[in-house]
Amino acid sequence: MSYQWLTLWGYVPDFMRAAWLTLQVTLLAFGLSLVLGLLAALAGASRVGLLRVAASAYIELIRNTPVLLQIFIVFFGLPSLGINLNAYTAGVIALGVNVGAYLAEVFRAGIQSVPRGQLEAASILGLERSQIFIEIVLPQAARAVYPAIVNNLIQLLLGTSLLSAIALPELTGTATVINSRTLLYLQTFTVTLIAYLVLSNCLSWLAGQIGVRVFHPPLVLKKRTRRPFFVARQANRT
Repeated sequence: MSYQWLTLWGYVPDFMRAAWLTLQVTLLAFGLSLVLGLLAALAGASRVGLLRVAASAYIELIRNTPVLLQIFIVFFGLPSLGINLNAYTAGVIALGVNVGAYLAEVFRAGIQSVPRGQLEAASILGLERSQIFIEIVLPQAARAVYPAIVNNLIQLLLGTSLLSAIALPELTGTATVINSRTLLYLQTFTVTLIAYLVLSNCLSWLAGQIGVRVFHPPLVLKKRTRRPFFVARQANRT
């Protein structure tokens, strides 16, 4: 059995490149999802009816359809409209749009968690709406929803495995190719599973460190929650 594991040693550079590609797609898609989520949340709270309808339609459409089909539409469907995207770009856009819909609801809940009395007091003091949002609403909302945001980041990382369906050589796609060459099913996919575990825990740890340093008082994440899906449990408590 040991020689089978040694066979995979020659594919370590391939796994490393795939892990780096997975991390790139995750971070880029997450950045896009943050922007889309915040815009959708603000549009949903707007006084303009058309913006509210557009935000609601976006959230309902994305949250109630399979993400794999959304990936297929971006990669295979858009070329029929003259928009040709490579697998990398299509994956970033599809995952970013998908997670953005979930973050929109997260941001909405965070904004609504800010006590209305603070908003009324700020308005009485003569602060403009933009000042109220940036200086009062945003800091408190960010602290309240930070665990849920990190949870979506971890889910996005794991969701990159779906991009193997459009031949993106991320971790799962690379593992499938290596498996077809070696036929070492258990060994190949075990290594891939460990790679995802390492990446998700590294992101969780990094998010915990950011939470400690950015928020005042520090937002400390307990040790036993520093693992994939840890934020979901903490979010349920808030």
